[in-house]
Amino acid sequence: MNLNFLTPFENIPYFTVESFKQLLEEKVTDPRYANVILHRWAKAGHVIPLKKGLYMTRRFFEFHRSDANFSMAVSAILLPLSYVSLEYILQRRGVLTEVTYPITAITIKNTRTVENKLGLFTYRHIKSPYYYGFSISEYYGSPFAQASLAKALFDYLYLRPIKGVLQIKDVNLAEELRLNLDEFSPPEREEFRGYVEISQIPKMVRIAENLRKTIWRP
Repeated sequence: MNLNFLTPFENIPYFTVESFKQLLEEKVTDPRYANVILHRWAKAGHVIPLKKGLYMTRRFFEFHRSDANFSMAVSAILLPLSYVSLEYILQRRGVLTEVTYPITAITIKNTRTVENKLGLFTYRHIKSPYYYGFSISEYYGSPFAQASLAKALFDYLYLRPIKGVLQIKDVNLAEELRLNLDEFSPPEREEFRGYVEISQIPKMVRIAENLRKTIWRP
């Protein structure tokens, strides 16, 4: 099969098996043949399987893998109605500096992990009342969402088990968790406190109070 059939998909982040089948309709009568071709092209490296039924062309990957929003867009393609947050956002903004993290995102669906040739993508479940605090952008026509820095910190601390740490007398939570929070601007600090006030989660209230006393002093 001629690789020119991939040309219509070389400038978009992904394509589906169904769209490829439609493209082949004039040349191939058996729709199952599309799956055979894509399987062969995946083994040869011409296309990259993202998940069942979704592919990216090697050409798009080679030209765009270094784009700032590439991985976040792929995360949204793999699991729509999720937003990138947690370690990935905190690392990009210098809050976490010691480890390289996979793409981490929030969803109101079940927690899951997706691994493909582009990397490891993890999705953490959060209750629907806390599913907010993100902005939506587009990447070559594909929508994706990313948390603000304050919401990424909220999500990270909310989902992290730190009950024992909070029980230590006079603990500096930021130091204990090795969080670089000095660069949070006053508006970002207020945004974080706003999420805590809205949530009224006792754990988060204690965390906010600790940060106020130890690092975000008036």
